[in-house]
Amino acid sequence: MTRTDDATAHLPVRTALPALTTALDEHGTAVLCAPPGTGKTTLVPLVLAGLTGGDPVRRVLVAEPRRIAARAAARRMAWLLGEEPGGRVGFTVRGERKAGPRTVVEVVTTGVLLQRLQRDPELAGVDVVVLDECHERHLDADTAAAFLLDVRAALRPGLRLVAASATTDAEGWARLLGGAPVVTAHSTAHPVEVVWAPPPRAVRPPHGLRVDPVLLDHVAAVVRRALHEREGDVLCFLPGVGEIGRVAGALGSPERLGAEVLQVHGRAPAAVQEAVLAGGAPGTRRVVLATAVAESSLTVPGVRVVVDAGLAREPRTDHARGLSALTTVRASRAAGRQRAGRAGREAPGTVYRCWAEGDEARLPAFPAAEITVADLTAFALQAACWGDPDAGGLALLDPPPAGAMAAARAALTATGAVDEAGRPTERGRRMARLGVHPRLARALLDGAPRLGARRAAEVVALLSEEPPREYGDDLAGAWRAARRGADAYGARWRAEARRLEGALRGVAEDGPHPGDAPLTDDAAAGLVAALAFPERIACSRGGSAYLMVSGTGAELGDGSRLRGMPWLAVAVADRPVAAASARVRLGAVIDEETARATAGALLTEGEEVRWSAERRDVVARRVARLGAVELSSARLAAPDRTRLRAALLEGLAAEGPELLRWSAEATGLRQRLAFLRRELGDPWPDVSDAALLARAEEWLGPELDRARGRAGLERADARACLERLLPWASGDAARLGELAPERIEVPSGSRIRVDYGDGQPVLAVKLQELFGLRHTPLVAGGRVPVLVHLLSPAGRPAAVTADLASFWRDGYRAVRAELRGRYPRHPWPEDPTTAEATRRTNTRRR
Repeated sequence: MTRTDDATAHLPVRTALPALTTALDEHGTAVLCAPPGTGKTTLVPLVLAGLTGGDPVRRVLVAEPRRIAARAAARRMAWLLGEEPGGRVGFTVRGERKAGPRTVVEVVTTGVLLQRLQRDPELAGVDVVVLDECHERHLDADTAAAFLLDVRAALRPGLRLVAASATTDAEGWARLLGGAPVVTAHSTAHPVEVVWAPPPRAVRPPHGLRVDPVLLDHVAAVVRRALHEREGDVLCFLPGVGEIGRVAGALGSPERLGAEVLQVHGRAPAAVQEAVLAGGAPGTRRVVLATAVAESSLTVPGVRVVVDAGLAREPRTDHARGLSALTTVRASRAAGRQRAGRAGREAPGTVYRCWAEGDEARLPAFPAAEITVADLTAFALQAACWGDPDAGGLALLDPPPAGAMAAARAALTATGAVDEAGRPTERGRRMARLGVHPRLARALLDGAPRLGARRAAEVVALLSEEPPREYGDDLAGAWRAARRGADAYGARWRAEARRLEGALRGVAEDGPHPGDAPLTDDAAAGLVAALAFPERIACSRGGSAYLMVSGTGAELGDGSRLRGMPWLAVAVADRPVAAASARVRLGAVIDEETARATAGALLTEGEEVRWSAERRDVVARRVARLGAVELSSARLAAPDRTRLRAALLEGLAAEGPELLRWSAEATGLRQRLAFLRRELGDPWPDVSDAALLARAEEWLGPELDRARGRAGLERADARACLERLLPWASGDAARLGELAPERIEVPSGSRIRVDYGDGQPVLAVKLQELFGLRHTPLVAGGRVPVLVHLLSPAGRPAAVTADLASFWRDGYRAVRAELRGRYPRHPWPEDPTTAEATRRTNTRRR
């Protein structure tokens, strides 16, 4: 126990332990706020378990959001007791367990905790549960908290519950835990100087998993600058494994850099993780490149400088396209504070922030709660198995979005995990016990009878943790690489495959039926991927372009060996911002038979009669489809008349009345009716596009009954059709020629067509034909004068007037003076009001 006392004497959380113990004794719940490095993860569980003094021994379960954090916490606590993990302190993560009969403190991931709660809601033998890193708002942690509160309320009121957070944002958790006391451990962190180090040139914002290489090169430059300007080890925060590798490459060799470079992330080998947490050798500087796992879950000794790239990874789900993936976002201000605090853990330190000071206020205050942005299929199955299918009775800080829950329910129903009421089926309960996403559980259960448990488990293990990028985008190729691989990913993959194979015993039929030919690796990988993601089955459009059955386009990367394959099962894809298609990151080759078998729920066959915007005509055919992918089609010889009529109306709505051929007579009638409607109103019909479309059945009924397509409508007499809208019942239709005459007879005897197309009706007539007409002709029952366009003998515009008397009096003389010399053979009388109108020249008149 000496090691415990010596190593923990300085930890600030010691001062909060009496208050925490009192809170649990009196309320049964507590919220512990303790910044990173204060001892909340390693000392508090030991004290609550009674392993640091003479207190009674209690069994404590500590839930961590990440496997790397669970292992590290268990190793540290075991070291404090002078033991190895597996004795009084143990841990259990997916695929690995080091715990035994003597274990008093067990560290588990929140996923493992959820599995235990489903199997044993009372958590028999457990006295205290500590939910660590609650501030990170992981979905499993939120779900576990809700289930534990149900357990306390209904089954075990004496079960103690501690929500431990590294931030001071504890009010929400206190309310959720029924007014639990908030116990705060104040950090003795040293001051941290902030150095703003924005990139010298513009950087493209991140999208999907892509980060501008310009920013990563700048981060590497800032790390070199920090090594030159400051003492101590450097901890650099980056969003993911790929970015860590890129920056490590840019930093160069340790000899040239003058420091050892270590990489910390969930995929790093255990030996590397232990080396990082153990600290460096005297006189050796270290650069630790880490993901967000080092924000609060792990304490890295020796760090005096933090370089923060300012980025984080969060899950995002596109429910409309069925795509779920991590995406790169700007890290929140809360995360920035956590990261900066790592520099002041042991001594005064410095944080280099790779963004401008002016950008700080625009960053989000806190990271988004995972329940508000993630795929909720697994959560919905957990809730259904817990007995609350819509999660309405669960105590959650944020309610699940209705749209995401509906999408999750649809996915679970399609896989047979829940019934129509949302209750779990026996198959659904088996899926939940497998410890993988419900989609992968479905693939495992349905794939094992055809492939055998071992092969199905191996492919599902590949899909449960995306393979490294260097394995390629071909799932079968990645499978072969994992079998050969001696890297950390290969070791984890083999352990997970063994776990899944063991979980299948007694749950699913094992192996192909006698007589079934064994599938190749390519076919097996494709079958499993198609079973897991049937809506992502994709058919080639040519080259690297594909169409998923969900309707989303997809593109393969350059150099992909999947290029040109007729059918793919897309396992992993994301859709970059502003991109028209998803980008395939992992897929497998399948054939059409497999596509039909695995996505059978999306297979439809029937008659299709619709308007095609592409062909601008009616399409009538018998079609077989797999979702959005057309498999086959044949022309319908005698389509249903009702559906044909509906398709023609759809075409009218899409293209407007111009779908018909409008002759000059038909256009003229429409313009006359529009004029009367505008000037006189009812009973004259509205003939605007919208009105004609709304009343298409009235004026186009017979033509719609006869036409088979666009050509049939184009043959219709649009004028005759339009006349059906005239007010025949009131008798006003007979006055059409009077109120809006098609032609007006002028003094010369000519009948001139009136143009009703532009507002005021226009009468374009040669000036000599109006001699003797003293006043402007009127239409609309004498309400509206026509606009007279007076033309020269050659038919060119000479004057425009709506007041003919005024023109004869004031304007004619100037026109006469200008034109009589140009047209001497035509009459130009002094007094046009008394002259004889004519269409002829002077010679012809004589």
